[in-house]
Parts: sequence; C-alpha cells; structure tokens
Amino acid sequence: MKLSFLLSLLLVGSSQVVAFSTVSTSSKSAVLRLHAESPQQMVESEVESAAEDSTTMSVEKAERPSTIYIPVSFDEMVKQASSTMQDAMKAGIKRQTLRILLPRSSDNDQIGQYYEKIVTDPDPNIYVDTVLVPPDETWQGGIMQLYRAASLACQEILRRYSRNAQGGVVPRLQEDRSFDESGVDGVGLWLTQGATAADDVSCFVQPSQETIDGIERISSQAGERMVALINPQWRIVDDALDAASKKEGIFGQVASFLGGKGNSLRRLEDMGFENIYILEGYVCRGGNVRLLKRFDSDWYVFAENDAGTDFIECGSSKQRPSYQDVDQMLEEKGISLKYARDIGLAPKL
Repeated sequence: MKLSFLLSLLLVGSSQVVAFSTVSTSSKSAVLRLHAESPQQMVESEVESAAEDSTTMSVEKAERPSTIYIPVSFDEMVKQASSTMQDAMKAGIKRQTLRILLPRSSDNDQIGQYYEKIVTDPDPNIYVDTVLVPPDETWQGGIMQLYRAASLACQEILRRYSRNAQGGVVPRLQEDRSFDESGVDGVGLWLTQGATAADDVSCFVQPSQETIDGIERISSQAGERMVALINPQWRIVDDALDAASKKEGIFGQVASFLGGKGNSLRRLEDMGFENIYILEGYVCRGGNVRLLKRFDSDWYVFAENDAGTDFIECGSSKQRPSYQDVDQMLEEKGISLKYARDIGLAPKL
C-alpha cells in the first residue's frame, strides 16, 4: 500500500521588545479648591463623540502600535502610563482607570526597603535593583505595603504627567487619607496643584467599593479636570458574585449588597470612567506573562524570556484573553513549559 507523508515546518518568529517624597496636608484646602474653581463639565454629546472616536481607533488598528511594549523598569512604566493618560485626555477621556505593576526590591527579604525612605529628589539610580510585580496574592506584605508602593508609583506618574504644566511650575502633590476611614484599608487620594486650578489632577490609589461615594463627590467637583483611579481593589475578572451583581432586579441588588462589584461599576460608568491603561501579569507554563491594553488598542500578550531581560509578543485579542487563550497563544508560538527549557528538553526562550 502506498504511504504518503505530509511534512510541515512551523517557523516561529520572535519579536523582541526593547526593552519617590511624600507630602501630606489636610484635605480641606484641596477639596475647597476643586469646588471653588471647577470648570464647566463637558457636554454629553462631546463625551459620546470622544468615546466613539477611541472605539473606532481600536477597531482600525491592525498592527501593534509602537506604544504597546512591556516596560522592564519602573521608569519605563511611569513614562508609558503617563503618556497614555495624556493621549486619553486628548481623546476627551477625563475619568480614567489604570492598573499598573508595582516596584519591589528584587531581594524578597528586603520588601519595602525603597518605600520607607523619605526622598526629596528621587534618583533613578536608587531603583535599579527594583522589579515590577503584579499586586496580587504573590505580593509579600499586606494592603498597607501595597498602598505604599502604589502611592509612590502614583506620585511619579502624576509628576511625569504634569511636567508640562503652564508656566513650567512643578506641581505640588497633596495626599488625602481621609477616604480611608479605618486607616488600614490602603486607600488614599493624591492631588496635583499646578499653575492654575484647571491643571489639577485627582488620583485615587487603591479605591475600594466603599470609596465610590467619595469618587462621585470629587468627580462632581473636578468638572473637566482629570480624575483617575489607580489599582482599584476589585478584580478585573468576575467571580460568581460579581457576575450576579451585574444583573437587573432584586437578584442583582442582593448580589451587590453581598459584595459584588456590579453596582459600583455601573456608578463609575455613569461618571464616565474608562479603563485607559491595564498592565497585569501572572504565571503560565511556568513563566511570567504580561497582558497590556491601552484605551485605543487591543489586548496584547507577552512572555518573559528565560534571561528575564525582555518580553516577547505572543498574540493579541480584542477581548481580554482568558488563561486558556494565553496558553494557546504560547503553544502556537512554540513556547514550551519553563521547566523543560531549564533542563534542556526544549529550546530557550
């Protein structure tokens, strides 16, 4: 019997990606400034037009934008996040939500070493030995340690964003911890005060669902000025309670009362908040993967190389890819399990 064989060669290309002073004042003056000098709100038609424009941009982009790459240093992440805030602001998005990785000492036993110091003029060289890690259950320390790292990252992002304020005036940063009633829930508000009130930015760090009333109040006072949320304490993906809380009727109300995020997300949506920058990560096939999305792009998936120096693009998706989707992307890219690469059973990445 004649046998026929089909030989195929899968060529896998790899795209290389080139790879904090705390001033605390009372919240009264900051809130009064917001209330007294609030510019007029953007009219509804303008908001809808800006949203449509950003949606159109996302659909039309066929290739990965040059702005989509995984930052391998704290400074790179600050530049990328602040640049995205500027682009979103130009697109008319004044209520912004960001999710970022957090800087941590590469020595696990030195957790918080860089966050206990009072640094007047931060020297980037101090943070050379800092790695960026997801703020999830792998973080060593509690919510207040997370807040300390997220708060300092927030300050640097706001400084970078506001560096071109009118008159060349360096913005003054104020911290308001009154939104954390218990004092240990890891919630805070940072405000920048530039040359004019119109340049001010309000940024909530690690807001919880209990903070929504405060976010609503500040957003109302801010008018056309930016209000941002960094690393909200609710998860991106839904659990059963979250999914139930998004439903209409009594069932959804009960689920929201029990802790589901559906009602909180609806209120934020009514205020105009949009996810403009999401950088998250977890472990898949034994190696670090990163997911990155801007308000005007698809979701992009990257895998860390075995040297830990860079990230390789593995694929993209218009919807947030599931863990199974990411695993399939790695499979199609020819990326084996990390333990197999470590012991020489598979090629290095």
